Amino acid sequence: MFYVFLADGFEEVEAMAPVDVMRRAKLDVATVGVTGGEVTGSHNITVRADIALDDVQLENIEGVILPGGMPGTINLEKSQGVIDAVRYAYENGKIIAAICAAPSIFGHLGYLEGRKATCFPSFETELNGAEYTSAHTETDGNVITAKGAGCAVEFGHAIVSKAVSKETADKVIGDMQCL
Repeated sequence: MFYVFLADGFEEVEAMAPVDVMRRAKLDVATVGVTGGEVTGSHNITVRADIALDDVQLENIEGVILPGGMPGTINLEKSQGVIDAVRYAYENGKIIAAICAAPSIFGHLGYLEGRKATCFPSFETELNGAEYTSAHTETDGNVITAKGAGCAVEFGHAIVSKAVSKETADKVIGDMQCL
């Protein structure tokens, strides 16, 4: 299962576009309400999460996805349940992916040390130990980072490329008329 964690103040496009791309690729994806069953994004769009944070099953994690946005990123990092899921995924070689400000969480945990990474401009100093690239998306091993909302479909493509194949990801976004 791929878990996309939603906390109040999340960037809506950064969450929903990757979910859409991943579901079109037939991946098992669940949105997780970190701050409640209904979560309101940074642009006042309220989304009903598929499951509650307490329903996350660590042993079933294939990947963890963190959308950015403010104060969504801060709310994600304050959640021990989110940190536990990220830690489990990282320590077990599963995909961890974050976009915009959220790669800072990986940086604070030390998971970007010696890796290429990107993020929203001005958060580079939070990517502790990373080689900041300023690319739209960056994949280094099982860690995927992306720059911001305008890169959200590309971020979904990177996740599907890693989880399934580049060919599948290319087909999905081609069918979406993104190529």
